[in-house]
Amino acid sequence: MAEQIIVAFDGEGSGVDELSWGQLDLWMAMRRQNSWLPMGGATALPAGTSLADVVESLRYLMSRYQPMRTRLRFDADGRPSQVVSSSGEIALDVVDAGDDDPAEVAEAMRRRYEETDYDFVTQWPLRMGVVLRAGLPTHLVIIMCHLVADGSGAALMIAELDAREAAPVKGMQPLEQARWQRSPAGVRQNEAALRYWERLLRTIPERRFAGSDDRRQPRHWRGEFRSPALHLATQVIADRAGMDASPVLMAVYGVALHRMTGINPVVFRPTVNNRFRAGLADVVCTVAESGLCALDVAGVPFPEALTRTRRAAMTAYKHAYFHPVQLDDLIARVARDRGPDFDIGCFYNDRRITTRAGSTGPAPTPAQIREALSGGHTTFRWTIQQDDPFERLFVHIDDVPDTIQITVFMDTHFVSPGDAEAFLYGMEEVAVEAALDLVPHPS
Repeated sequence: MAEQIIVAFDGEGSGVDELSWGQLDLWMAMRRQNSWLPMGGATALPAGTSLADVVESLRYLMSRYQPMRTRLRFDADGRPSQVVSSSGEIALDVVDAGDDDPAEVAEAMRRRYEETDYDFVTQWPLRMGVVLRAGLPTHLVIIMCHLVADGSGAALMIAELDAREAAPVKGMQPLEQARWQRSPAGVRQNEAALRYWERLLRTIPERRFAGSDDRRQPRHWRGEFRSPALHLATQVIADRAGMDASPVLMAVYGVALHRMTGINPVVFRPTVNNRFRAGLADVVCTVAESGLCALDVAGVPFPEALTRTRRAAMTAYKHAYFHPVQLDDLIARVARDRGPDFDIGCFYNDRRITTRAGSTGPAPTPAQIREALSGGHTTFRWTIQQDDPFERLFVHIDDVPDTIQITVFMDTHFVSPGDAEAFLYGMEEVAVEAALDLVPHPS
């Protein structure tokens, strides 16, 4: 049984307002997926960390970041509002591992935190526990609701926690974002985004997928793919093009998706972190939303596909900040006009922070790429099958050194397990072909 230490906190800012667009976008995703989308994990603590250090870390997080002090309120129609408190108390769970492996105890705590339902109205959106061995902290477990922060916001928060950043928080907080979104500037941004979306929605092909011939039960699957060859090939292409790997991987994704489905243009929803916008660069919260990108990549060489991807992505990013409920209403109207097969349930999220930039070392050689491809280093495994829904296809690119790790979520009624696996190997194939075309062959 865990003991608890009650930690008091207080911070700047409080109030009640409608959800920011980023919060609302995530809230709607939670409703679709029947999940509070917990994020975080268990980690070993540095030697010498005291229990008092852990207590102060929890107090720091709760005091510094308004989203940590945010709960929800619902009106009679179920519409949520954000409620930010200036002070309060939260419990830190403390478990002594005794004779058990502290890492296993921490992992069990992580699973319990993730699998226990979250009350948006009464509970703080952070669950934190520490595992002791012989009275000394060995592992920390932090799980928070995704409403607190998106990936970029979480990375910034961790960096500030490690440095114990004392300067005032930067950027528009969610309460201020909600006010801006009702301002004339916010209304103009939303209206421009909705016009862009409607133009695309009414002209793109109705379907994203050719259909599944292998519908499974449980219906929704998740898999994990790792490819050092894809990493090396992407590095070569990015270095030759003078850019980081993000647009290269997006182009690889688009070309492989076209090969799998035969549908052109390829249409998908890239996750856009929106931190290039005024007031959002260094904010710890969730401001990411899913844009809409259409890529015409049929029958063109990869360098041209990359050029088209960069151009289309920039336009999609510009229009990826909008009121999610109004966008959903627009999508529903267009779907009624276009027919029952219309969907845009195809998502792409490059959530890397540390491995996006190209290498500063020597460019990989063709021999290195071929060895990585043929040496059995590429791996794929299915990790989860469940009845709770995922989107029809959602690809995440994850931060793992010296490889490209892709986590794929899909609905087997639209994308079969075999097609999903083949698609990931197809991304590797697209990138390797393009990289080897760019590298001079020995005479």
